[in-house]
Amino acid sequence: MSANIYALSAIVLWASLAALGVSLSHVPPFLLTGVALLVGSVIAIPLSGMDWRQWRVPLSTLALGVYGLFGFHFLLFIALRHAPPVQANLINYLWPLGMVVLAPCLLPGKRLTRRHLFAALLGFAGAALAIVGGRGKSVDVVWAWGYLLALASAFVWATYSLLTQRVPHFPTAAIGSFAAVSGVLSLLCHAWLEPAVTLSHQDWLLMALLGLGPLGGAFFLWDAALKRGDAQQIGVLSFLTPLLSTLVLLISQGQMPNISVVLAALMIVGAAVVAKRRESTG
Repeated sequence: MSANIYALSAIVLWASLAALGVSLSHVPPFLLTGVALLVGSVIAIPLSGMDWRQWRVPLSTLALGVYGLFGFHFLLFIALRHAPPVQANLINYLWPLGMVVLAPCLLPGKRLTRRHLFAALLGFAGAALAIVGGRGKSVDVVWAWGYLLALASAFVWATYSLLTQRVPHFPTAAIGSFAAVSGVLSLLCHAWLEPAVTLSHQDWLLMALLGLGPLGGAFFLWDAALKRGDAQQIGVLSFLTPLLSTLVLLISQGQMPNISVVLAALMIVGAAVVAKRRESTG
């Protein structure tokens, strides 16, 4: 398959992340993250042909993988519990813009232009509109806490994505080690910090789907895309993710997008496209 097909397949899987997370909102977040990541790590077994050497990476690379996979998803699941899920999901998808703005800080040969600054302001204006969402100027403090977590999750994924370009090459199957270690860490945190819960068969099924899809298969597909194609072209495709994810989330909740949500989504995606176009054209 072509790099774009791999990338689009990952984007489709990521579009279901927020909706599944909301459906499992009663499950403690460390438990949810741990089970899903462990399920996702199993994908590496057939991918590696049972060659466990493909799972091995330097400790610094493994730490980066745990930072990205564990940190991003845990922060996102917490954000979806402490803010309206549609708005929190939109703010989380500032990560494509974050990659453009932070690239000069983390990657050699990159610089921040005036167009990048304009794109950053437009993106954050869209995030602010998503927060207010037609309720006027007042924003509930408890919601503000959730919005900050959503923004933190975007920062984690943006920096993880950029820093993977600075570590030694690793096989796609090594993503399984990132997911496995992150999953074990999450379950240990659950045992220490969260109460025990009884899960239904449906809960286990949804967590399995979460692990095979947005918390598993998508990571392997994304890595395969980046190894086969142009990172900038694939990055442009990622701007489809927030719109698809928000649409899936609204449909799952039986809602229709209001004008504020639509405008916020267009502003965030438009800001990322403007910044990325500038980077592509030099």
